[in-house]
This record gives sequence, C-alpha cells and structure tokens, in this order.
Amino acid sequence: QVQLVESGGGSVRPGGSLRLSCAVSGLTLRDYVMSWFRQGPGKDREFVAGVSWAGGTTYYTDSVKGRFTLSRDKDENTVSLQMNSLKPEDTAVYYCAAQRSILRVGGRPSDYDHWGQGTQVTVSS
Repeated sequence: QVQLVESGGGSVRPGGSLRLSCAVSGLTLRDYVMSWFRQGPGKDREFVAGVSWAGGTTYYTDSVKGRFTLSRDKDENTVSLQMNSLKPEDTAVYYCAAQRSILRVGGRPSDYDHWGQGTQVTVSS
C-alpha cells in the first residue's frame, strides 16, 4: 500500500544542480521520518539526509552539508532533495526511504520500512 516514487535524477556536470523528489502515498507523513540514501557502484547504501516531520529536525551526512537541502512539502506529500555544487563523488542511485518514527532520524538502511525504486544521479565532466 505504501509507495515511494523518486524522480529528478539525471546527468549533470560538476558544479551543477539537480532536484530530486519523492512522492509519497499510502502513509501518514506525520508518523514517519523521511530520508534519502544513495548507493554508488560497489558501495554500501549510505545515508544522505533525513527529516522528522514531527520533530522538525533535519540531518545531513558530512559530505553533503552546505550543498544539499532536504525539504518536505506536506501539502503535496512530497519530499525533495535540492542538490547543488554537485561533485563526481555524488554519483549514485538515490533512494527515498520512510522510517516509522516520529522523531528519530535513522542513519542505517535497516532503520527504514519502505523504499522507493531509486533514481540515478551521474556527475561527470
């Protein structure tokens, strides 16, 4: 019943920007933490950013602080990740994930209950 659908991925040059969106259905946003993970080739899935609806708290992994901004559109049931100053190291499949938690933003994939299909982000010259 729960469905997360990512969009907005693509190819961009270093220094460019992309905006990823996650359309959420089948769950009550107030009951979930929403986060973005990414997984590069041969890499483990890595926490990127997450937000608690109820707590109003947002967390970012160190490598994206100051460049990425996570926002939550409550009315449209959409979570977005604005990605600026992109680097080749940001190349990965980006996943939207939902955790059944109202406050704690989990940093591990195992913390999350629902996942989107992923969207590819490629940063290259």
